[in-house]
Amino acid sequence: MRWRDSGRSSNLEDRRGGGGRAAGGLGIVGLLVVLGVSLFTGANPLELIGVMDQAQGGGSTSAAPAPIEDAAEEPMVRFMSATLDDAQGTWRSLLARQGAAYTDAKLVLFRGGVSSGCGNASSAMGPFYCPADQKVYLDLGFFDELQRKYGAPGDFAQAYVLAHEIGHHVQHELGTDEAVRRAQESRPDSRNALSVALELQADCYAGVWAHGAAQRGDLESGDLEEGLAAAAAVGDDRLQQQSGGGVHPESFTHGSSAQRMQWFRAGFDRGEPAACETLSR
Repeated sequence: MRWRDSGRSSNLEDRRGGGGRAAGGLGIVGLLVVLGVSLFTGANPLELIGVMDQAQGGGSTSAAPAPIEDAAEEPMVRFMSATLDDAQGTWRSLLARQGAAYTDAKLVLFRGGVSSGCGNASSAMGPFYCPADQKVYLDLGFFDELQRKYGAPGDFAQAYVLAHEIGHHVQHELGTDEAVRRAQESRPDSRNALSVALELQADCYAGVWAHGAAQRGDLESGDLEEGLAAAAAVGDDRLQQQSGGGVHPESFTHGSSAQRMQWFRAGFDRGEPAACETLSR
């Protein structure tokens, strides 16, 4: 992917140097984050909660010393910064056409664990968006797992991950996430189906951004395939297969590999938010 290095984004918070977990309970919002993102990495949500509880034990605010910031990661930090600014610029323009304002999200980089507005989180959760503080949380080590464990290498695969999380911020800006939460409360039997629809829309929104990048000539040969491979790699069915427990569609929260590829491609092909009406189906 072609990108312009303009340094670190003003919307970047780098907590890799020592911003560990803070004390305090996980809370309802944090629990929802755990349940919502656990299938993104295939981790057992009960194990994730256990990791967080251990981190909070005894009310201590201390954390294991974080490694000194590695200069070797700086190119990736700047690539993430460029992707963040580009994606948010795209959505600022798209929403302005609809007469809607767009407030920038922040990207928080961390190592090991982090305190967020949605509670304390471990790297095992994978990247996530917290609507309570409107920030995306990312441990750059996830990209190693994306390549080695999930078989989705490439810089555009990394860009897809961030664009998906920014898609959740767009949903928050439009009030979509809150509408889904209310629908889940009133229709508990549709909770998982609504979660899947929300996640697939974020995939589609990532595709909308990718469409704009392609129109500007920023995509290189193989980039689209990298994005599709990343979408497929984190499908619920593939993650469940990897965990060895069989495939259980009734427990899906993010959608199958085929669905995630389908909706990312739908956004990419049309380049308009209107292509992403997953919640009306």
